[in-house]
Amino acid sequence: MKNPDIPKNEMARLKTLRSLNILDSAPEERFDRLTRMAKRLFNVPIALVSLVDENRQWFKSCIGLSASETPRDISFCGHAILGSEIFIIPDATKDERFSDNPLVIEEPNIRFYAGCPLRFTDGSRIGTLCIIDQTPRSLDYDDLEALKDLASTAERELAAIQLATRDELTNILNRRGFMILGQHSLNLCMRQQIPATLVYLDLNELKPINDTFGHAEGDRVLKKFSEEIYNECRESDLFARLGGDEFVILFINTSKNSAENAILRLQQSLSESKQESNLEYDIKFSYGIVGFEHGRHHTIEKFIEDGDALMYEHKRENRP
Repeated sequence: MKNPDIPKNEMARLKTLRSLNILDSAPEERFDRLTRMAKRLFNVPIALVSLVDENRQWFKSCIGLSASETPRDISFCGHAILGSEIFIIPDATKDERFSDNPLVIEEPNIRFYAGCPLRFTDGSRIGTLCIIDQTPRSLDYDDLEALKDLASTAERELAAIQLATRDELTNILNRRGFMILGQHSLNLCMRQQIPATLVYLDLNELKPINDTFGHAEGDRVLKKFSEEIYNECRESDLFARLGGDEFVILFINTSKNSAENAILRLQQSLSESKQESNLEYDIKFSYGIVGFEHGRHHTIEKFIEDGDALMYEHKRENRP
């Protein structure tokens, strides 16, 4: 058996995949519709929309398998994302890369596999739309074109996820994305009794920067601020631009004191960035930090509301 090679752009590919915040999410009809169509169109028992992360291939949609994921090192899709064309194995028992693969010699007894790589808007191949059969077979030209069409639809749906939940300017979560994922994270914290801390941030002097240096410079400030927030957060944390000059961070498994230290580091980083870039202005912000309270913060909206109130209190206290 041959393990899949690692793509040359693996770090960038994984960053793109994580940016979608789709891994381990609930089933969605728009993807299930595609696998149902693939199953009927090609008369196969198994059809998948598979996404490949560091260690596994995870199924956003799956028909014909009870598992929700398999290890990457035995996956067929791990091989498929290495190229730009449809990856086809007519008979896995006769292919030295797969003949002794556990997925071939045991359930689901794969014989035929065809996977079309799913390319995201930046060119990263993050997964596949694939069909699997338990008997050897082949595909003709029309079959290949049909599989490509289904994969293109899956790619558009993945792009739509980002457009619906990402801020266009900064490419971090927007309000809608934060509300969806923030509530999911909050529910997890409540179930597992994990501490969480929310920080609501507001840039103080964005309007004067826009008025003095132009809106393009104001946009650069928003992008810079977003980048510094990203650098300060861990993969388990969520952060978003709620709109205008307002941002929010949800620190998971973090105390208020630790969150305060992170914000102090953010302030220091922005100050150092000004000196390095010889900026003619300071990038300053007000913030409110609130710890999660089980009896008070039943929704992410309430959590944000309390952070917003504390932010305005901080802004008033520091107003010249």
